[in-house]
Amino acid sequence: MKKYTLRRQRIPSPGGSMNLLILQPTASRRAPEETPGVLWIHGGGYVTGMAGMIYISRAMALVKKYGAVVITPEYRLAPRHPYPAAAEDCHAALMYLKEHAPELGCSPSRLMVGGESAGGGLTAAVCMMARDRGTVSIAFQMPLYPMLDDRDTPSSRDNHGLVWNTRRNHAAWKAYLAQADRSSLTPYAAPARQTDYSRLPPAYTFVGDREPFHGETIAYIKALQSAGIPARADVYPTGFHAFDMLTPFRKISRRAIREFERQYLFAAAHYSADQNA
Repeated sequence: MKKYTLRRQRIPSPGGSMNLLILQPTASRRAPEETPGVLWIHGGGYVTGMAGMIYISRAMALVKKYGAVVITPEYRLAPRHPYPAAAEDCHAALMYLKEHAPELGCSPSRLMVGGESAGGGLTAAVCMMARDRGTVSIAFQMPLYPMLDDRDTPSSRDNHGLVWNTRRNHAAWKAYLAQADRSSLTPYAAPARQTDYSRLPPAYTFVGDREPFHGETIAYIKALQSAGIPARADVYPTGFHAFDMLTPFRKISRRAIREFERQYLFAAAHYSADQNA
């Protein structure tokens, strides 16, 4: 028996409309009022990728093994659709999750957001947007090796990684930010520009110690911790970006996956956030 169902849903978005993939467990281990609803955002440097990447993501286990409801949006990509298209689309998907939680079979008080790479950057951006706009209370965030900073950091400068490197990073940020004024850039575009980390959701992430996003990942977690937010980053000895997705069979990947799932289960049992409206 298949452990989940998959369907596509067309929903309104700032660009007119967009597709969502909705994954629901066929037999949840939890009652709907205890079941997390997860918005999972695909990576691709803001310029590539697709919702179908969910199949190789950490989110699949959340549905198949742990009974979460997961949705993933087909958000608009740069350079055709630069910022704020992707961020606004992902926020619209989060609003859909909140407004339809009961019919999807999940709890409005256990909404989570996660994603890899650029999807991790969008995770942070959506958490900031939801907090500032007062639209959705998010219980937990999982921005895995997130793409947060348009500026060079010690780990993203002169990085020659095979999967992601300085050249690709510069090109992707240029396409995503287009003509945006980087001297006054909003944190919704580049979350590392944030100065107020209060009232953001608890967080978990992991990252390689030599990959481009190591520096900005650790800085983000430290900023959350300084604001009194429960937050943790595990660092693994590799420069291989997205190692868990691309080489899940390696010992290091299996370690990262086990710990990610353990952290998710802890969050599902201990974190909730009631909706104000």
